Amino acid sequence: MSTLEAATVFASPPQEPDHWSYWRGWKIIAKWGGLLMIATIYFPLGWLALMSVSSNPLSGIPLPLSTEHYRDLFSDTRWLEPFGASLLIALIVGLVCAVVATLVGRAIPQSRRPGSLLLLFVLPLFVPGMSMGAALFIFTRSILGIKLGFWSIFLGHFVWAFPFALLIILVLTTRFDHRLVEAGRDLGASAWRIFWDIEFPLLMPAIVSAGLFGFLLSFNEVLRTIFLRGTAETMPVWNWIMAASQQSQVPIIFALATIVLLVTLPLLAGVFWLLFVRLDKS
Repeated sequence: MSTLEAATVFASPPQEPDHWSYWRGWKIIAKWGGLLMIATIYFPLGWLALMSVSSNPLSGIPLPLSTEHYRDLFSDTRWLEPFGASLLIALIVGLVCAVVATLVGRAIPQSRRPGSLLLLFVLPLFVPGMSMGAALFIFTRSILGIKLGFWSIFLGHFVWAFPFALLIILVLTTRFDHRLVEAGRDLGASAWRIFWDIEFPLLMPAIVSAGLFGFLLSFNEVLRTIFLRGTAETMPVWNWIMAASQQSQVPIIFALATIVLLVTLPLLAGVFWLLFVRLDKS
């Protein structure tokens, strides 16, 4: 830097600080806004559990408490078959999403036009569920010749869940240090050994998360399932039919939803803690 340039720099008046960006009120707004969002998420869940043990949950008043709805739930076994179907479909969708998203997610960053490929894969996220359900209904019946039921529901759920799983995988594969793979090749390791010893341990949190998201999205899917279910029933569809046709079944649905919540929420929290807390510490 010349003497003239240095003098110009030092002679220029200092810029005024952006007082708006340092306004202390932002911290207060962020704090209470975050607490409000947490309350909005978890208060309805806690209220659902409370109303499931209310003698008259449709009134919105929790007292007096009663467990009669849980007794009615376990005495009425009609929900077992839809629940089993939803659980099996969701497990298959989660497994397939994890495997396929891993394969595609490893290939996209190394392709010539990764942006165009990614857009094609995530485009179903922007298609309304009603339109996608109707399109898949025509596709499975007219072109594939698949009878509406278990496998047509699986196809619809996979199309819906796969883009989410792929985005989760891409979070890690786009930041992956490919020098590790090149070092493995230089040492004479096979492609499978490189993947299993180098890539898989680094991608495992994303792979498991992709499978979990696929499972949850499939287990809770209603709109596309309506078009593709035929005579089959999944748990969300059964709940929707019961709530729409029989008001007396609504308290039972509250009890069933609470049981599902009490089983899945701690399980998923434990898995995410294992992946993102314990593995980071180790």
